[in-house]
Amino acid sequence: MQVILHNIRSIHNVGSMFRTADGLGVKKLYLTGYTPKPVDRFGRKRKKFSKVALGAEDTVDWESEENILDLINKKAAEDTTVCACEPTDSAVPIGEVTTKKQNICLVFGNEVDGLPNKVIKASDQTIKIPMQGIKSSLNVAVAFGIISFCVVDK
Repeated sequence: MQVILHNIRSIHNVGSMFRTADGLGVKKLYLTGYTPKPVDRFGRKRKKFSKVALGAEDTVDWESEENILDLINKKAAEDTTVCACEPTDSAVPIGEVTTKKQNICLVFGNEVDGLPNKVIKASDQTIKIPMQGIKSSLNVAVAFGIISFCVVDK
């Protein structure tokens, strides 16, 4: 499983996602848009990132990509099902995710705005966590953990 983190603003959320990715054995994390990286522009480790990731920034393979749509197209060409993780009306509940392709790549977006429509449209399918309460969404790092653990067994 591979994951794209697009325009995630919180360094704490991204660090937490790295830590979860390590526990799941995620093959690779792609950081797009303004998602914080484990290192600053000078290549120095970010202390706040490391404090949350607890070393996972050294064990999880990651790469920064400029254009998310180019990356999604590249994944599709690699026989990968790209799943936008966004609670839209047309999204499929995580228990009903199907893929005929060999690999899967999950895409998570901004904490407030979610994923842009162009990213959702470029994805093979949109998946969501069925919610029971009044709130219609979860923290992105929490959603990442739930969806990833459900999908990794498929």
